[in-house]
Amino acid sequence: MDEQQATMTLSTKENELAKKLFNAYQTHQALKMSDWDGTVTDEDAAYRVQRRLTELKGEDVGGYKVSLTSKQTQDMFDSDSPLYGAQVKSHFVQSPVTLHQGELMEPLAEVEMLFTAKKDLSSKDSLEDLMHKTKVAAAVEVPDSRFSDWFPSLSKYMVMSDAAVGGFVVYGQEVNTDQLFDSVDDLAHVKCELFHDGKKLKDGASSEVLGNPLNSLHWLVEKLESQGMPLTAGQRVSSGTFLLPENLTSGDWKATFNKGLGAVFLKVTK
Repeated sequence: MDEQQATMTLSTKENELAKKLFNAYQTHQALKMSDWDGTVTDEDAAYRVQRRLTELKGEDVGGYKVSLTSKQTQDMFDSDSPLYGAQVKSHFVQSPVTLHQGELMEPLAEVEMLFTAKKDLSSKDSLEDLMHKTKVAAAVEVPDSRFSDWFPSLSKYMVMSDAAVGGFVVYGQEVNTDQLFDSVDDLAHVKCELFHDGKKLKDGASSEVLGNPLNSLHWLVEKLESQGMPLTAGQRVSSGTFLLPENLTSGDWKATFNKGLGAVFLKVTK
């Protein structure tokens, strides 16, 4: 189903939700979850709303974020599989970067591995193929919902509708994936540490991301293809968090990675 068909099949209520989400995205005036109970009750409806929201943003899709890539986060949102959100190009930003609290609503910080497609990707690609066809970078993903008091009580379908609560993705230096890693298995053994104002908050591991972040990338490529939206050269994918998120408060944030991935720097100001 293409985007135009998807929009045509939106119910009145779904279309209204997409418009309200877009208004919240523009104004930073949060929606109340209870006002939308029962509006979106399945995956197809949720992705219809997300596609309409993406259209309303009027900006090219720079890539995607994958959410619910660990058993722990799936359990929190009563899900047995990941989900994705389209991200506009201007919300992928290169480290070091400063974000202002006025640009954000109720943001979190997640530590991830980001892939950039060097060529169009296909569901027929093996994990090894994906390794050869991408660049990789360290990343801090900033989930940020258009609903108030959203984490972790927002329903799975509302998360999908709200572009997987996508905010910003801050990424470090990009390197050819097969230049940094010798084998697919190596990507399952990346460690990270997250710091705020010089204090270590927690550490995490890439194995939390469906066992290997390449599994997450493959899941997304397959999912998008099944919806008639292939993942194309130049698009980026934030593949899932190594650790449970922290509230993104003002100050200096740093995420460091081993295996040559380097670090990501993010300052949040009032």
